[in-house]
Amino acid sequence: MRLISVLVCSLFVSATLPAIAADEKVDLNLVNKIRDEGTNRSKIMETLSVLTDEIGPRLTGSPGLRKAGDWTKSQLTEWGLQNAQVVSIAPFGRSWVLEKSSMRMVAPSNLVLDAIPKAWTPGTDGLKRGKVMYAKLETEDDLAKWKGKLKGVILLRDAMTPTKLHTTGDAKRYTEQELQEMESLDLGGATGRPPMDMAEIAKRLAFAKKINPYLTEEGVIATINVSRGDDGTIFVQGGGSYKKDEPTGPAALVMSTEQYNRIFRLLEKKKDVEAEVEVAVNFGDEDPANSINVFAEIPGTDKKDEIVMLGGHLDSWHAGTGATDNAAGVAVAMEAVRLLKAINFKPRRTIRIALWGGEEQGLLGSRDFINKNVASRPEVNDPKEKDLPSFMRRPTGPLSFKPMHGKISAYYNLDNGGGKIRGIYAENNAAAKVIFDAWLAPFHDLGAKTSTLRKTGSTDHVSFDAVGVPGFQFIQEPMDYFTRTHHSNMDVYDKLQKADMMQAAMIMANFVAHTANRDELMPRKPLPPEPARPAAASR
Repeated sequence: MRLISVLVCSLFVSATLPAIAADEKVDLNLVNKIRDEGTNRSKIMETLSVLTDEIGPRLTGSPGLRKAGDWTKSQLTEWGLQNAQVVSIAPFGRSWVLEKSSMRMVAPSNLVLDAIPKAWTPGTDGLKRGKVMYAKLETEDDLAKWKGKLKGVILLRDAMTPTKLHTTGDAKRYTEQELQEMESLDLGGATGRPPMDMAEIAKRLAFAKKINPYLTEEGVIATINVSRGDDGTIFVQGGGSYKKDEPTGPAALVMSTEQYNRIFRLLEKKKDVEAEVEVAVNFGDEDPANSINVFAEIPGTDKKDEIVMLGGHLDSWHAGTGATDNAAGVAVAMEAVRLLKAINFKPRRTIRIALWGGEEQGLLGSRDFINKNVASRPEVNDPKEKDLPSFMRRPTGPLSFKPMHGKISAYYNLDNGGGKIRGIYAENNAAAKVIFDAWLAPFHDLGAKTSTLRKTGSTDHVSFDAVGVPGFQFIQEPMDYFTRTHHSNMDVYDKLQKADMMQAAMIMANFVAHTANRDELMPRKPLPPEPARPAAASR
């Protein structure tokens, strides 16, 4: 019966979609102005160059994010936006800056090694030399087995990872068939990721917390993990904790796959391997000015108390310059509002750009904004989840709504790399999908024609959608985002495509402008159901 109801509903919706789409107003004069400014006088690559080549890595809690915040605020003000402000999301944690790092094998032969320290790892307190060993440390028994045997060692933490022959390119664009498939929902297929086993995750996290004190007590010089990349690409994120008073362990680095495998093969042959390593970092106490969001506005007119938001996350990891993740999204959002100011667009609703910090640590910036201004839930007090990161804890208790909840028409996000926009995820909002179809029509010639009811995750739009505010992420070309640039040393300006960035900015400007000038707010989905209360403990 349920399947029949869904199918009947789907047929009804399909039958009415063209009529609804025809009723949605599309201001083609506005579209023409956006396309002219965005095509002929784009500033987007200049913005990207400052964010990446000049400012560089923008790790949350670091001076790099502060510098990016100050610059974006100044630039948005220069373009004519109002109320530009940098807002702290503290408390976050301690500051960390990588000052220098080097590593080389000195026996059985000389080899300069490509290895990048993990964020928030400590330094080595000068150049250190030690024997290289591999030890599997995954259980309490493993810790007991190796106790007393690791002093003065440079420790490999992973088994060898064989590389694979590349028979296709790293970068790809969506085919028309793939986009068509994206529009379809498989009612008989999986409806999403399987639920996480919180108990198992908590168990793993609890064991992981034992590793750093163990390694420090054992006197390990440094630990080395193998990168999941190849051809010199090193994927590296955090290692030590950014939270004050949590143990950090010895210096922790990630090494290029090919070099790691060479060392591992030597160890398998029972060869003595020695290496030198030096890591210098600057740890600092928390500075609220280093953990921030940035906001600026184009004031509205007759509906100025209502808001349309757009943005991306300003923070990045440290190995590259955060170009595709996510200077691209930041620059596209900035260029979108620049376009609207340049054509003297007068929105009915206020347009607010938001550049988030702390996204890489769990959407911290957007969640901070939502909790303080839009809606919040009571703190989780389940002891089984106390050690989980806040973004992984199950929601508990009813939503408490704040004045801005009913004022935000929609939030549009870009954070899936440096590829152009091919469409938008409508997040199971059927009414919004129909509107999006109309707004995409003038951009079919630029490759943007797909809207899908599918949901997507892991970007800042989730913070809005979770509390019943329409939040959307655009569909972007995959390019070489996950194969080469995402959280890697290859996330640099050279991986950005100018034409893709220009196209994305025009489409984002178009969506924001039309949302701002609609007679009504964007249609909302039903609020997510309240989480079930935990069963009372038996006596």
